[in-house]
Amino acid sequence: MARRHGIRGSLAAGMLVLLAGTAIPLAAIGATAPHVQDAAPLRFNTRAFAVVLDRGSQTLLSLAPKGSEGFDFAPIGRQAERRGDGYYHLGDIDLRLRLKEDAEWQDYATAFRRAPVTPLPATGTVLAAADLTPTLPAGMPLRIERRWLTADGHLSLRFRLTNGADRAVEIGGLGLPMVFDNILTGRSLAEAHEEASFADPYIGRDAGYLQVTRLNGKGPALLVLPEAGTPFEAYKPILDEKDADGRAKLFNDGTRRGQTFEGFYDWMVASRGFAEKEWKGAEQWNAPTSLTLAPGETREIGVRFVLSPSIRAIEDTLAANSRPVAVGIPGYVVPTDLAADLFLKAPRAVKKIEAFPTGALDVRKAGLKGDWTHYRVQGRKWGRARLAIHYADGEVQTVHYFVTKPSTEAVADMGRFLTTQQWYDDPRDPFQRGPSIMGYDRDKNEIVLQDQRAWMAGLSDEGGAGSWLAAIMKQLGAPDAAEVEKFERFVTGTLDGRLQVNEGPDAFGVRKSLFFHDPKALPDFAYDPSFDWSTWASWDRKGADSVGRSFNYVHVAAGHWVLYRLARYREGLVKAHDWKWYLDRAYETSLAMVRLAPHYAQFGQMEGDIFVDILTDLKREGMMKEARALAAVMRGRAERWAGETYPFGSEMPWDSTGQPEVYAWMRYFGQDAKADLTREVILGYDPTVPHWGYNGNARRYWDFIYAGKTQRLERQLHHYGSSNNAIPLFDAYRRDPADIHLLRVAYGGLMGSLTNIDQEGFGSAAFHANPDMMRFDGYNGDYGTGFFGHAYTAASYLVNHPTFGWLGFGGDVKQAGKTVRIVPKDSARTRLFIAPAGLWLTLDAGHFQGADYDTTTGRIRVQFAPADRFTPKAYLNITTTMAGAPTYQPTVASDVVRGAHAIALLASTTTIELAPAAAGGARPN
Repeated sequence: MARRHGIRGSLAAGMLVLLAGTAIPLAAIGATAPHVQDAAPLRFNTRAFAVVLDRGSQTLLSLAPKGSEGFDFAPIGRQAERRGDGYYHLGDIDLRLRLKEDAEWQDYATAFRRAPVTPLPATGTVLAAADLTPTLPAGMPLRIERRWLTADGHLSLRFRLTNGADRAVEIGGLGLPMVFDNILTGRSLAEAHEEASFADPYIGRDAGYLQVTRLNGKGPALLVLPEAGTPFEAYKPILDEKDADGRAKLFNDGTRRGQTFEGFYDWMVASRGFAEKEWKGAEQWNAPTSLTLAPGETREIGVRFVLSPSIRAIEDTLAANSRPVAVGIPGYVVPTDLAADLFLKAPRAVKKIEAFPTGALDVRKAGLKGDWTHYRVQGRKWGRARLAIHYADGEVQTVHYFVTKPSTEAVADMGRFLTTQQWYDDPRDPFQRGPSIMGYDRDKNEIVLQDQRAWMAGLSDEGGAGSWLAAIMKQLGAPDAAEVEKFERFVTGTLDGRLQVNEGPDAFGVRKSLFFHDPKALPDFAYDPSFDWSTWASWDRKGADSVGRSFNYVHVAAGHWVLYRLARYREGLVKAHDWKWYLDRAYETSLAMVRLAPHYAQFGQMEGDIFVDILTDLKREGMMKEARALAAVMRGRAERWAGETYPFGSEMPWDSTGQPEVYAWMRYFGQDAKADLTREVILGYDPTVPHWGYNGNARRYWDFIYAGKTQRLERQLHHYGSSNNAIPLFDAYRRDPADIHLLRVAYGGLMGSLTNIDQEGFGSAAFHANPDMMRFDGYNGDYGTGFFGHAYTAASYLVNHPTFGWLGFGGDVKQAGKTVRIVPKDSARTRLFIAPAGLWLTLDAGHFQGADYDTTTGRIRVQFAPADRFTPKAYLNITTTMAGAPTYQPTVASDVVRGAHAIALLASTTTIELAPAAAGGARPN
């Protein structure tokens, strides 16, 4: 066994000899000197980092960026518990290989059984070098040497693989473990935000990289960049499976994964060996490859570590380090009725671009924008697609897209599927769950009527309420009379008095579940014996009847609020109750959450922005008594958050759920500094990268356990956190349109939620990112909360980018002389932002058809869709979002109703003109 040492060494071990800008430790060149103890780690200083390596293994212990006192990208604080066999560190390597003509793959990992490596001479720019043979089994056909060095001033990790066998060796799996301090276990929220990091991959082959960002969103950010010959082909999780003796199995890490630790990952340079076995049948991000070394042949691979001063500066840092950079506008989700823009900046010319599958995407060159080459990308075939960009130097970059139906069609499909395939109305149901919109199992194409997680079949919690929540949120921007009628049947027959208590001391409380596991209460009901009914999640009747879970209230409040809006601003669409009944219920539900579920109400709620809208509408309706009561309750919650360093507590140890509501109330009550902090924290776990799945994907990795069909810890792509965390980023962007990074991340989350909807309209909880699945989950689960975020924020944005020029996020943009026109193509077409004017236009009823912006006068001509049976008027809200921007008014007088301009709609397109206020605030002519 290798000796285990602490990180404290003598001063001599940390002393440096500086030669031509290269840092070389005295310990490395005089390791046998008597004053250097064997226990002392190897310490180095590079331009950007203070680096500490374990002496026995020469793996990384510490990677501390200079100028960030006390912060470390590596899990140095876990050194005592993460020593010995089965614990991965930066500098380890995983291999799957076979000799030519052998059928079976053989697996090797330097972390599996530790032994001191053999030091090699370290000269010039090399900081430490070792032969890894001692830590690999006998008979390993490859000799592997590892070097830590400086390259162009940056820390670099390189491996040299030499085939020492007399036959060719095929390497079907080559993984570089990416071990950073994402272990939140045992930390307070403040400690986690100050000390820990999250890593997000761009799995883009030769242009791929890993970005490691601090939880608090502050700089610097770490970029792991590929050296030559080190493509980022796949991203393999390092799991935590143990053998019978409790030791980590091969390719597994001894650190326990869970809600406080997502786990580490392998940067896969080659992955064919895994694609043929464990991942068989799963479509990978890139075509799996292998490497072949002839006898005596050597191959070098490696990565380098580069600091970006901030998250927003990542792309500039990539370009400064001669890396290919891709920027997709509005992102990498492409509806077939709206082409996307792709801008490429690379040190080498593009030779060709290929689309996979063939015909999935059309790409045409659209000119140059400064140092960037502009392409237009048109989606043709529904589903996952990628572009392979071949550069003149032989490198290949992949950019990953998802092609959807037009946004309005995808959302219409979802509404139809929910209210037909998922409609449940069985009068014999002992749980009285009908009429309702229930969860669905897409693999079996049947409604989920039983699940050991009671809420999943009980119409409550996110996993059970998700389907009906999606159905009502769909009506906010795209109401359908038949769907609204069914939802009102759910309200009157199941929600009111069943799911939501409507009398007594618990009035307006929301039950945890209508389904429960209680054979004594229901002796004649046939519970499915294939489920394990012994877990905490199988609530009995008393547990299911509890009204003590705050998160259930938000779904109900949102449903009532949407029906209020539809009843108030549409004519004849809502019939079961009048607008006031629904607004009253939204109000009472909001108060009841804090009264009846105070423990969880102390946290920010998913969909919690709805409470701000309910308060706003109470004021618009003149219901000031109710408005004051609701404001007082919410102010109490907000004051608690304002007093916390990082006010993002949750029922989970760390969460990406509460930040949107925290942000909303901080803005509402004037706590702008805390709102800004919340915005930056979101950017710490919500990236923009050239990949539809990770772009705008707010980190989530445990909710498949609580609301998925395949229950396991796994990075979830476009779980509800994506669209919900987009809400504050959109608001922050409208306040500062110069910060386009916010818009890019937000739009990635917004559009990501459309990828969950399949071609028939089923909406999945999230996409399974582990390479053995690579598909959407079979349950709806909590997707409704994700669609809430989409419906709440869907909008088109007209932007004048300083480099790329006029762009549309969610809309088609054309320029003719001094006029720029945007035609909205988002799923709702009820919100429009004209960024140069700081003008936010929203509709309580009606739809936008287009807008023309005069860049000289600032005037805007707005076109509305024709009137329909339920929408004789459009109600237009005009808001200026930027300090110092002019206010706008219609050039022709209109009635103002509850703050909105009421505009009579014609049977054809209706057009009005908006003009900026004249000097002194006079009404424009």
